[in-house]
Amino acid sequence: MASIRDIAKMAGVSAASVSRILNNDESFSINENTRKRVIDIANRLHYSKEKNIRSPRNANADMSIGLILRHNSDSELRDPYFLAIHRGIEEEAAERRLQVTKVFGMRDEGKDWDQLSKYGAIIMVGQMTDTAMDIIMGKNPNLILVDNYISDEKYDRIQTDFIAKTYKVLDLLYEKGHRNIAFVGGRSSIVDVDGSRINSRHEVRADAYSRWMQLHDLTKYTDVNIGQWSAEDALQMTSEILRGDDLPTAILVASDPMAMGVYKAISNAGLKIPDDISVVSFDDVELNRYLTPTLSSIKMDSEEMGRIAVKVAREKMIGTRKMPIQIVCSSELKVRDSIRDLTKKNK
Repeated sequence: MASIRDIAKMAGVSAASVSRILNNDESFSINENTRKRVIDIANRLHYSKEKNIRSPRNANADMSIGLILRHNSDSELRDPYFLAIHRGIEEEAAERRLQVTKVFGMRDEGKDWDQLSKYGAIIMVGQMTDTAMDIIMGKNPNLILVDNYISDEKYDRIQTDFIAKTYKVLDLLYEKGHRNIAFVGGRSSIVDVDGSRINSRHEVRADAYSRWMQLHDLTKYTDVNIGQWSAEDALQMTSEILRGDDLPTAILVASDPMAMGVYKAISNAGLKIPDDISVVSFDDVELNRYLTPTLSSIKMDSEEMGRIAVKVAREKMIGTRKMPIQIVCSSELKVRDSIRDLTKKNK
């Protein structure tokens, strides 16, 4: 059973104000919209003065959040991007005194779909097939998608601006004289109902790179290398690139862990960064500042993405918004020592 403090937290007012509103204190002057919001939330939480217990610290199931995660606990630790999203969800929910429970992992077999209806909202981090999302929406319409680039406007979606930032990085390299630019990234996949993965070469950064190269009449240099999201695969793919006759002057990498493999491959080939090849990546983990040379990278506050997801879920649960929204979170390019300006090589 929800408490007055739970209602106050949801409504953004003091517990004393909630108490006076719910007790119909005629001497209490407050905005009518605020009064209505408090009453609506109390009704949604099934608040009862007679049955309310003094000690509860959590809201009831109507204000709880179920999580569907792409990664399990082990693989999540190897991916700083998804780990930070999960951490942001947990921290924001704790601050708002909302209960968060992992319902199941996308790749789990024998999922209990029925339990999705027990939660006030569902946050899904990653992408599943249309069939899977139809099942989820049928069990719980309060679905919020994080790091999912589906174009269907019926969903609340929280996305990165990685397409725009890929263009920005490539524009910067172009201004600095680079034309032969290669791409090294990870394989995108969608998880099906049974937990199996459907692989695809379509990934937001890789697709943006290919489009940009085409728009700038550089298709003869287009070189998309896709493997696993690991330093080992990046090492192998970059080593293969460097065995070619026409070496790129720059490599765009889809993640910092993969950039470690790119650095190693370039070093193994007896080449130097950025003198021979410039490198730019995504994630901007702390280690980048200690590499030699320091790695230029795109910094996305993925923890904040998780926090925003909880805020959107809360809006859905208390019914303050009916229209689905798309939130594109802005990232920042951190330019460091791994980029060479080729326009200055003869000056």
